Amino acid sequence: HQAGVETLRKVVGHVAQSGTKHLTLFSFSTENWKRPKEEIKALFSLLRSFVAKDLARLDRENIRVTILGNRRNLPPDIQTLVQQVEDKTASNDGLYLNIAFNYGGRDEIVRMATKLAKRVKAGDVLPEQITEEMVSRALDTAGQPDPDMIIRTSGENRISNFLLWQGAYAEFILLDVLWPDFTATDYDYALQVYATRCRRMGGVA
Repeated sequence: HQAGVETLRKVVGHVAQSGTKHLTLFSFSTENWKRPKEEIKALFSLLRSFVAKDLARLDRENIRVTILGNRRNLPPDIQTLVQQVEDKTASNDGLYLNIAFNYGGRDEIVRMATKLAKRVKAGDVLPEQITEEMVSRALDTAGQPDPDMIIRTSGENRISNFLLWQGAYAEFILLDVLWPDFTATDYDYALQVYATRCRRMGGVA
């Protein structure tokens, strides 16, 4: 996990220089609570350490950080830390960096449905008035574009509950490289593969 954090630092710097405007990294899923308590504790410690060491630099480099995911069952100090990160970088408009922490695509959709159900109950909107745009605005990525490309590392061939709504038409790039070994060269290769894809979005080329 420590090596993964070092990779994060290197990749974010490279991506910011490459012209990419939005980057989302999956760091801790809603299913990761099943892992050993020692590992979870270590992951939380790494988050604290990352914020302490990197927040000022991210702010200087005009990177805006948003934390995606369910915050209700996070430790109080982590919730405070998450808010601190978002507040500190809120005015930045360079790279938009999303960190998916305690995130799951299904959980996000349930939380979105709950928000819209409350609006219906309050009489703010009728069920038949709900649109795709309204759904998108109720997700954690509200105001951001859907991803053009999703890079799946580690040789896995599944979506793993990641951006289920947003990734509907994303191009998947499958790489047989573990995240701690992921490099700027791997990212550039993914961009080259993406450039060869024909994105029809359900239409005709």
